Amino acid sequence: MNTIDRLANAERPHNPFIYVMAIIVAFNGLLFGFDTGVVSGALLYIRESFHLSTVMQEAVVSSVLVGAMVGAFTGGNLADRFGRRRLTILGSIVFFVASIGMALSTNVYVLVGWRLIEGVAVGFASIVGTLYISEIAPSDIRGSLGFFQQLMITIGILLAYVTNYVFAPTFLGVIGWRWMLGFGAVPAAVLGIGVYFMPESPRWLINNGQPEKAKQVLSRLRSHDELADEIEQIRSVSKAEQKGSLADLREPWVRPALIVGIALAFIQQITGINSVIYYAPTVLQGLGFSNVASIAGTVGVGIVNTTLTIVAILLADRVGRRPLLLVGTGGMALMLVILGGSFFVPGLAGVIGWITLISMILYVAFFAIGLGPVYWLLIAEIYPLRIRGTAEGVASVFNWLANFLVALTFLSVVDTLGKGISFWILGAFTILGFIFIYEQVPETMGRSLEEIEAELQDRALVGGETTGALPKSRDDIDRP
Repeated sequence: MNTIDRLANAERPHNPFIYVMAIIVAFNGLLFGFDTGVVSGALLYIRESFHLSTVMQEAVVSSVLVGAMVGAFTGGNLADRFGRRRLTILGSIVFFVASIGMALSTNVYVLVGWRLIEGVAVGFASIVGTLYISEIAPSDIRGSLGFFQQLMITIGILLAYVTNYVFAPTFLGVIGWRWMLGFGAVPAAVLGIGVYFMPESPRWLINNGQPEKAKQVLSRLRSHDELADEIEQIRSVSKAEQKGSLADLREPWVRPALIVGIALAFIQQITGINSVIYYAPTVLQGLGFSNVASIAGTVGVGIVNTTLTIVAILLADRVGRRPLLLVGTGGMALMLVILGGSFFVPGLAGVIGWITLISMILYVAFFAIGLGPVYWLLIAEIYPLRIRGTAEGVASVFNWLANFLVALTFLSVVDTLGKGISFWILGAFTILGFIFIYEQVPETMGRSLEEIEAELQDRALVGGETTGALPKSRDDIDRP
């Protein structure tokens, strides 16, 4: 499909029900984001309530990530076996129960236990949202719809920051953190109820021997002319493949996509985004901001995160995935260099807090147009249908593993090396990530999921087991 064709398709009207479905399913991202953001403010008061050391603060933050690794590892297979819809409903139930449990925790160990359980639901959410959306979306708006998940993540983070501010102990005494964590039950209930009334992914239905149900679903989402072609395209891929398993990830033609997914999973986290999301109030408090002022400062970070994600949605199917990744990662590296350097400049004691806050905001802005949304979109696009959930789950496990390592060590690294060196280390990782993206990450804009899969197979057949690399640019994709 050339540029003119893509622009023409982008102007084609689509059934509004597609957008309704995408928004509801993207509440997975809202839960994901809410949990990520809410602990940052709640931690200021949890540590006071339970008199926590630095190590125990890290345990409270990172415990959810252990559960998320379990959820991501098992969730991919569950999504392939039982369906995207059922897994979403299960995840919302687990999140609802865990939110209430955290709010009622009597000591830090009970709290950590409930955060582990909640993490399983977060792991499910990190997989199933973009997976479902990518499978219902027309190819010409798949990028924009796929970014709904990331938009909801940023809205969830912003909602968490606002919740933290509203329930701050200034207003409600020492029980404020319980309301902060317990409020997560509200969006969990909205997701569960909304998805209960939605259909299953048509691609999952066809791959599991239910073509008539799939046709019924697609008939509500596509025009009559599009319906027959898409059904046939999905069937042709499904018939050519058997049920997938983890062993299939070792196939030579799948391996390049698996490497890209795992590498991007690490890059998204070791560039330090969650060190900012989790610990921004703690860092700002250390620079002289009060508890409430530190939480209020993060609301600004959340607003920028959400706004720039909307910009990324508008650009996803116009400029492509690779340009967004490269611009975003390059900007993040620059901000981390400035952020680290600000701690070494003498005479800035009166303004260093503002320099830090502005650098953080710009850093988050660059993340929001690149690594934030594009990573989750790409891992829902580049894997074959029969193992899409499983492969996305494996990539997500590595994402949560990297997230866990950063969350578990960041405060300790800051205590040992200082803030400046710590942020420069993150900057070095970001530069390495930029190089990998430039060399290895594919462009998928304007291709159907079946075309991307066929491209992988064709390149493997031509190149043999040692090549078959993913196409890096639009020109590379269209080259015969």
